[in-house]
Amino acid sequence: MTTATQPQHAPLRIAGRELSSRLVVGTGKYATFDLMRDALDASGCEVVTVAVRRERLYNDQGRSLLEFIDTDRYTILPNTAGCFSADDAVRVARLGRELLDQLDNPGAGWVKLEVLSDTKTLLPDPIGTLEATKTLIADGFDVLVYTSDDPVMARRLKEVGAASVMPAGSPIGSGQGVLNPLNISLCLEMLKEGDADYPVIVDAGVGGASDVATAMELGADGVLLNTAIANADNPVLMASAMRGAIEAGRMSRLAGRIPKKRYASASSPMRDTIGWIPGE
Repeated sequence: MTTATQPQHAPLRIAGRELSSRLVVGTGKYATFDLMRDALDASGCEVVTVAVRRERLYNDQGRSLLEFIDTDRYTILPNTAGCFSADDAVRVARLGRELLDQLDNPGAGWVKLEVLSDTKTLLPDPIGTLEATKTLIADGFDVLVYTSDDPVMARRLKEVGAASVMPAGSPIGSGQGVLNPLNISLCLEMLKEGDADYPVIVDAGVGGASDVATAMELGADGVLLNTAIANADNPVLMASAMRGAIEAGRMSRLAGRIPKKRYASASSPMRDTIGWIPGE
């Protein structure tokens, strides 16, 4: 079997786009733009998220992070980070589309939608999220939508036409990992019922490489993260770890883990070739 036909190397398909990497990485919170550029390279990602508000695009020297992103290499996924109403999120999404049209980047026309409820928890506002999703889809966007791990809400978002539903592993930037594996599994079950190829990406809360592997072993199609790399002691090394974790987690899922058992099961037969059993 060639590499191209091995199931772990199958591309991730979202809204007509094919991606060989299943890791999506954010561009915020890095100490410097140079460090961001090196971490993105180490992650192996193809898609990077960019908050399109002007104050998030420029540093205190007036330099734009877009100067440090190779737009021929990366597809930019504009996001509506920091929006607390459906109207604000729609406005920011449209600004992102205009920006990427100017850059002639293939990310133009899609958006990572966030409509947050409050500044303390940064949890998604379900009503505002659903409203903004409908508006943006009607406006021609491919919407990748950040939501809670509520499987009913996840299903509603898919039903109105979201290109990808992105349930949170835990609160944004918390580093708590996948707090409720059961809910993520239920989201996956509902979203993929009758549509096994529907892309589901776990978004938010990742702290380390093990969290990425866990999300992939649960059956997620990809993971989106930012803080876990940007705020690590060594962001470039952590980015490399995340790259390995997403590949290992996917291979583990495809390989099929053994069932969990209450009691031990010996790796070697307890009875040898002459019939002796330890303890007899």
